[in-house]
Amino acid sequence: MDTPKNKPSWHLFHFAAPSTFYPLAGRAIPWLTALAVLLAAIGLWIGMAVAPSDAQQGDGYRIIFLHVPTSWMAMFIYIVMAFWSVIHLVWKTRLSALMAQALAPTGAWMALMSLVTGALWGKPMWGTWWVWDARLTSMLLLFFLYLGFIALTRSIDDPDRSDQAGSLLAIVGVFNVPVIYFSVYWWNTLHQGASVTTRGSSMASVMLLAMLLMGLAAWMYSIAMTLRRVRVLILQREAGTRWVQELNIL
Repeated sequence: MDTPKNKPSWHLFHFAAPSTFYPLAGRAIPWLTALAVLLAAIGLWIGMAVAPSDAQQGDGYRIIFLHVPTSWMAMFIYIVMAFWSVIHLVWKTRLSALMAQALAPTGAWMALMSLVTGALWGKPMWGTWWVWDARLTSMLLLFFLYLGFIALTRSIDDPDRSDQAGSLLAIVGVFNVPVIYFSVYWWNTLHQGASVTTRGSSMASVMLLAMLLMGLAAWMYSIAMTLRRVRVLILQREAGTRWVQELNIL
């Protein structure tokens, strides 16, 4: 049996406490930001300057080095939001609901970037900025789900009710993510299928390298921004606690 002297200093939910997570996030943010900038710089250089032109699309295909990573992150972030929402509803941890709320603006930004870059690619390739294609429409719905989540959680004054309502919406909305991914297989759409799958890639190796670097950059950026935002939410939610007052920030 553990005695007070040899008990472990942390346990499974050690970092679920806002007071413990806040300084940890603060230490991680500079490293994640630096990684995001470095990876993006290398990825853009390879994608825009090193990778060759596409045989069919010419240089217009290079928009995919922004379009694909932002599309990946838009879908992945919503899945992570749903995960934190489930954790919140099951274990009632304060930090899990705040994590979901901190993720939403970055997810909305990624979804918007996916739609905008997709339109920039679609105009020269399809001859139009927008079509009510299954994938485009489901991605637009994802963008509105992000906006709805943000509006809902911010419109309810009671924190507990706000957290619960947001968690329920995130869990319900996550079913749109597989629709986005599989839409090109389920329906006859203009949008091309995935160039990178678990079976391999149809892209040239240098193009794939640029894509993966940009994907990692988007990942690091999303984590850094989420941690920045959740630290602000923690300070707002925990403003009356002793540990926040001792920070001499508010």
